[in-house]
Parts: sequence; C-alpha cells; structure tokens
Amino acid sequence: MSWSKKLLNTPVVGDVTKRIVSMKVNHDAKNIAEHFTQFLAPEVATTSALRDEVFKIRHNVYCEELAFEQIKEEGKEKDEFDDQSIFSMIKHKPSDIYTSCVRVVQSRNEDELLPLEKYCLDSIQNKELHPSNFARSEICEISRLAVKADFRRRASDKFKGSATGAISESTYSETELRCFPFIAIGLYMAAATMAINTGMNHVYVMMEPRLARSMKFVGIKFIQLGEAIEYHGLRAPYYINPNIFLENLTPGFSALYLSIREDICKQLPKINKNS
Repeated sequence: MSWSKKLLNTPVVGDVTKRIVSMKVNHDAKNIAEHFTQFLAPEVATTSALRDEVFKIRHNVYCEELAFEQIKEEGKEKDEFDDQSIFSMIKHKPSDIYTSCVRVVQSRNEDELLPLEKYCLDSIQNKELHPSNFARSEICEISRLAVKADFRRRASDKFKGSATGAISESTYSETELRCFPFIAIGLYMAAATMAINTGMNHVYVMMEPRLARSMKFVGIKFIQLGEAIEYHGLRAPYYINPNIFLENLTPGFSALYLSIREDICKQLPKINKNS
C-alpha cells in the first residue's frame, strides 16, 4: 500500500479530513479552544531530552506503526534536516504523555536546503512563489508531522488496538475524544507560530491534496504550487505566509490559534538557551 493510501487510512490525514469536511457550520468550533486547552498543551522541544521525545514519536508512528521507514535500533527516527529544525509537540495533560510532533525546517545559508528543495524542486510550477525568490533566512518547511495512534480515533474504528488509530473508549472522556481529531490542526498552528516568530515569512509543505482542501474549512488556505507527485505517497507542494494564515482563520479556530500562540511564544526564547 502506498504512503498516501496508508495516510488516508490514518487520522494524520483521514480523521482530520473526515471530521472537518463533515462540519457544515462553525458551531462545533466554538468550544474547540476551550476543550483543546483543557486536555492538550503545545510544547516546544527546547532541550535535547525533548527533541529525543520528538524522534521517539516519529519512530513510533513512521517506523513501528506504519512501517514507512525501517525500525531503528535506538528507537528514534531522524534525518539529515533535523539539525536545521525546531520542533513542537502536543502533550495530553491528564496523562502527561506527548501525543504528537511536528518540525519547522529552516535554512540559514545556500548549503542548507529544505527537504522540498532537495527532493521535489521540479514539482514547483508557480515561479512567483519559488523558494529561490526569497531570502534563505525567511523560508522554511513544515514536515514530519506525526500523531500517536492512541490519540487518534475514527468513528468507524472503536475496537481496541485498531491499526488505523482506534483508542480505548473507556480511557478518555467523550470531551477528550472530541479534541483528538484536531491535534493535527494544533500541530500546524504550533508550527505556524514557530515560523512566524522566528522571522519565517514564506512557508512550504509537501502535503496530501485532500488534507490541504480540508484545512480550508478552518481557514488555513495553502496555495498549491504544482501538481501532486509521488513523494511518500501522492503529495503536492504548497505555500502559505503569515498574512494568508492570519487573515483567513474561522472564529473558533482563531481562538484556538491565539491560545496555542501564547503558549508557544513563552517557550521559544528557551531554544537557544538550552540547545
């Protein structure tokens, strides 16, 4: 099974897509920020120990669960772009467990390419928004988003231990369960905050087109830069900048973003101090 088919069968894409597309109006979003912050909290990986937690989550999802990458003996999934990245996770407050992670890959000079530049540059057909048009210090890429199976749920998968992300109904309250499909959105908001507050004015991501369409329902309107290609599944290059991101968020998700931004901004100064 391809990367894209596997992802569509996992809530990294699947749950977010199904949940958001099913929202006909914004009434369901009114309580999202309140419920999200009650049970979940974004956390910047400001220390080597926290970055190890990121690598462990990625190994759990991409290597152990989905078998997209080979199992690593040390139980950590890393790649060549991690040294030029900053990371964020979302913690489940009641259990003190990290649920998920995402990274923002930066470029400090011409030698530090973004993953998209190294592997998918020819897929960018929009010349005006090509990374080469902008200062290296102002471009970044959001990548390696991963959500643990225990914190994903599909309505059709309520049996314990489902490989597609079922969780034990008795473990979490119904209010908590309603929050979990929005963890991926929270990760994108955490990544956006990290990008904006470190001077990144041009943000790229290789994304499943269906997820990009779904993000429009919450007001995150990525610009597609080219046709989808086979890159860990069927993915297309997308672009967004702070103005596009901030101007289009729907009211309920705008409240969630403001809450996540507040938490992330308090932690960002610790990155350089603790690295």
